[in-house]
Amino acid sequence: MTHLEKLTLYLRVRNRSSFVNGTHLHNEILVHMPQLHTFIFYISTENNINESVHRISNDDIQQTFTHTRYARTGCMVNYLNTFKAICHVFSLPFTFTRLNMITNQFPTIIFDYVTHLHVFDVVSLKHEFFIRISRAFPMLQFFSLVNIMFQSWDVNEWQYDNNSTFLQLLNILILYHLTSRAHLPRLAELKVSYDQLKMVTMNFTRDATRRNCSKVKRLIVEESTVFSKDVYQYFPSL
Repeated sequence: MTHLEKLTLYLRVRNRSSFVNGTHLHNEILVHMPQLHTFIFYISTENNINESVHRISNDDIQQTFTHTRYARTGCMVNYLNTFKAICHVFSLPFTFTRLNMITNQFPTIIFDYVTHLHVFDVVSLKHEFFIRISRAFPMLQFFSLVNIMFQSWDVNEWQYDNNSTFLQLLNILILYHLTSRAHLPRLAELKVSYDQLKMVTMNFTRDATRRNCSKVKRLIVEESTVFSKDVYQYFPSL
């Protein structure tokens, strides 16, 4: 591999003793490839952490990318909870289509090629978060969100009875922000409860949510449902 001139790496690593950073990449890869002139990479390292250990920051990781053979690089160090953290290092521009396990603490970068995004966070997400998502990921088609905290949104506008569960209400709020507050013109797949979808779209008449539904080619609902004519008019690409 000493004659390799171009290398593309997409790696997800778990349970290392330390995060993969610029120093590691230089010592383990670049020094063995003297003719390498193009290095495109995304590497995430998910590790268990000890609360007593110093928390590594984005700046700590970024400072390891000092070798002149690196082009522009970016990084994200996300602490998922008190015992687990994940570090993402990548070349810029980010040319891969998938980005997994990021939190709401992502840099002000435009990820022009990302179509699949998975977000995990333990803090309350406000509607500004979804605006940032729509701006940072203009090509987004598939979006997955795991968040266990109650959201800082006004729930008074939603009518629900005592039989509504917390998870149902949370899903409704997430759906509302994705389809109304954010601009996702390339959203191609949507998985949702049919009853929640009817509520958010006001029985498929609400214009504010219509714009993000026009490109959806696959609508997955939890219940066995025969779609009405109104559904197909609201989702013309089905």
